[in-house]
Amino acid sequence: MELNGSHFLVVGATGVLGSALARGLAARGALLTLSGRSEAKLAALAGELGGAAAGTVAADLGRLSAPSDIAAAAYGRELNGIIFAAGVVAFGPAVEVDDDTLDELMLVNLLGYMRLMRQLAPRLAEDSVVVQLSAVVAERPTAGMAAYSATKAALSAYGKALSLELRRQGSRVLDVRPPHTETGLTERTLAGTAPRLPQGKDPQAVAERIIAAMVDGEKDLASTAF
Repeated sequence: MELNGSHFLVVGATGVLGSALARGLAARGALLTLSGRSEAKLAALAGELGGAAAGTVAADLGRLSAPSDIAAAAYGRELNGIIFAAGVVAFGPAVEVDDDTLDELMLVNLLGYMRLMRQLAPRLAEDSVVVQLSAVVAERPTAGMAAYSATKAALSAYGKALSLELRRQGSRVLDVRPPHTETGLTERTLAGTAPRLPQGKDPQAVAERIIAAMVDGEKDLASTAF
């Protein structure tokens, strides 16, 4: 895949991995529409990327209107790819996770993405790629993270089926399931406290591996690929 001159929508662009991916794509000549929750953080990232930033849209996937708002911001240019790097996490026993936490996990990690793809998939250009960031827990569901694991496993399953459908229009889905990475996400939990975790992967190295997979036409990056 040729990145130079391509237009990508980056959802979750102000997160640690999202911003690393945005910087890496911009450095390779891509044009980016950036989405995240914070207008201030989006403005700072867009300023850093300069001419590579085609536009920004502040949207919270925990709100039902967010997918439509994000999709509207990506209109007007050919869309060569979508990076879905948004996500939230929660910890605690499966039988103790409350409804608000379950709803937020499902909306941000899965349903918002599904609704966004419903609107944008038909607009993807030929030879385009959709990159969805799942997690190692999609492969190995973890005690104390049952609800989070379920959303990530569902995201991976959705992507695999979506890939079969999109190939008819010349698009592919790259499902990425990195091991624990030092993004700081475990310090911003919706509920509960993260267990003691080993040193995670370097976010920059993870982003570079994902970009290489985009260029090389890969469709699956398991946790063992990092």
